[in-house]
This record gives sequence, structure tokens and C-alpha cells, in this order.
Amino acid sequence: MTREEIENLEKDHNFRVSIFGSARMMPDHPVYKMAYELARRLADENIGVVTGGGPGIMEAANQGHKAGNSTGQSKSIGLTIELPWENEANHFLDAHIRFQKFSGRLDQFMILSDAVVIMPGGIGTCLELFYTWQLVQVKHICNIPIITVGTTWKELIDWVNRGLLDTEHTISEEDMDMIFTVSTPEDALEILCDSRDAHEKAGAEYCLNWKKYK
Repeated sequence: MTREEIENLEKDHNFRVSIFGSARMMPDHPVYKMAYELARRLADENIGVVTGGGPGIMEAANQGHKAGNSTGQSKSIGLTIELPWENEANHFLDAHIRFQKFSGRLDQFMILSDAVVIMPGGIGTCLELFYTWQLVQVKHICNIPIITVGTTWKELIDWVNRGLLDTEHTISEEDMDMIFTVSTPEDALEILCDSRDAHEKAGAEYCLNWKKYK
């Protein structure tokens, strides 16, 4: 995409959800199916999705969005990265932006996102979770919901609550305000639709990351 096309995506005021998760999940894995179903239902709600554009959970989300996007009003966007094992974009993207470095890619995720969903994943997904969380904490981006789906992240979030908040006092209670731990795509969808409704109701007054995150 050209720089102008990217800027048009950033400024179109459409509500979007970034979906992060493992590139290693295969189509027969229950988590792959969860990501597919969530993205399909997001498309039904005319909510766009942003992924890393590669295989696994990324492919599941882009594929699900394409399957549910009967009106074509929302977009499925892939932000791919140069890696030895992940060079090709999946085939379910409406828009595709290529990156050489993780830093620029993470920044683009933040600019395009109005909410973040964390599916089960590995080190890269941990980075995406904590990168988003820190930017919300220091108010470099808007106070967007960060939704962890499934059982993978429960112990980590419990440790942050117990260890960092209650024991070490190295974070504050408000740092936990926008973290949501849910079990099903339906639970995630409810939070995301509430956020989308607030976005539409506020109109021009809604906090937008493309305006805030520079």
C-alpha cells in the first residue's frame, strides 16, 4: 500500500479490532476455530480486524472476517513482517502492509486499533499484550479494551494482580481497568460491541489512536 492509502485507513473512523495470537495454530485446532468465529461475527457487526497477516490465528481471523463480511463495509487488514518462517501473507486480506521491523509494525497496530484481542500465543503475543498494556498505562494511546481469550493468560493476569499490584505495589489499580479475561468469543464480542457503540455514540469526540499516538 502507498503511504496515502495507509493514512486513509487510519483516518476513516471505522472501528477496528487487532487480533493477536500464535502463527502455529492449525485449522483443526480449537483456538483457530475460536479466532475464526470471533472475526466472522465481528464482520457481521461491520467491525474491521487487523492481524499480522500470516498463518495460524492471523489467518483464522482474516478468513473468518472474509466469510462474515457480506456487505464489504469493514476491512480485514494484515501487517506482515519479514521472518524466516513467515514470509507470505495469507489469502484473506483486503489490505496488506509489509514491515521489516517489529517496532514499526507494532506502532501501526496501535494506530489502527480501537480494541485488542489476545488469543493464545507465544513470545510475540506476550510482547503485543504488554506493549499495548504499557501504552494504555502511560496514556500514549487511548484507553482501549485489552481482551484475553481462553485459559492461556489467566495465570499471567492473576500474577500481575497478585504480585505486581497487591504485593509489590509496582502498578496501580487503574492499570487493570481495561484488562478483560474471557472464556469464549461470545464474551469478547459483547465487550467489543459495547466499545463500538461508545465509539459511534461519541462521534468526533471519541478518542482515536491515529490522532493520539504519534
